[in-house]
Amino acid sequence: MFYWFLKWVALGPFLRVIFRPQVTGADNVPADGPAILASNHLSYADWLFMPLTLPRRVTFVAKAEYFTSPGVKGWFQKQFFSGAGQVPIDRGGASAAEGALTAAKRILQEGGLFGIYPEGTRSHDGRLYRGKTGVARLALETGVPVIPVAVVGTDVVAPPGKTFGTFTRPVVRFGKPLDFSRYEGMSNDRYILRSVTDEIMYEIMRLSGQEYVDMYAAQAKKADAESKKAERGEQPAEQQKKAS
Repeated sequence: MFYWFLKWVALGPFLRVIFRPQVTGADNVPADGPAILASNHLSYADWLFMPLTLPRRVTFVAKAEYFTSPGVKGWFQKQFFSGAGQVPIDRGGASAAEGALTAAKRILQEGGLFGIYPEGTRSHDGRLYRGKTGVARLALETGVPVIPVAVVGTDVVAPPGKTFGTFTRPVVRFGKPLDFSRYEGMSNDRYILRSVTDEIMYEIMRLSGQEYVDMYAAQAKKADAESKKAERGEQPAEQQKKAS
């Protein structure tokens, strides 16, 4: 009930009036039944604007810290994220990927929409990065269609590292559903998983117009941080460890 309260009463109307998000291809999302919504990830605001454009509930996974923080603030945080359609997952543990897949399967088995960011983390420079194969594995193991999604402009509204940016009208584009039933029973083939993931990322790139980089976003962030340190004359982290 809290999800719908936020969407239609508390938060949704405010976002619609102020930002007037634009949406195309919403009819590509089924009116009922399970589907995977695979989106690019530019800002923390992505999970606000994308579900706002659909009449159905969209569930994502979120880091467990949002649900386990102590005190009154932690309690309100837990209520907010759980009510807003988030499922907790320990992203730091070795079984994080399995936990996310288990949660996703449960949501899809119940006929819901599951939102996922194949890049695994937000893009720090606006480019689209290599997708992780979890989305492909989920699609092949469940037989559920994948709908590519592009969110544009959220990195202007809420840039990485900042709470607020400048005003723009976010755009949400839903592509046509992708059917991977031809790969049924091949979810353990890493070459198939990579092929399916790359096909999904290509469609996201086509919808978003982003420059594609064949590197994982986390690696690119690390390389960029080390490059900036080098420009300032600081030693890279690995060299600092060796020196100590």
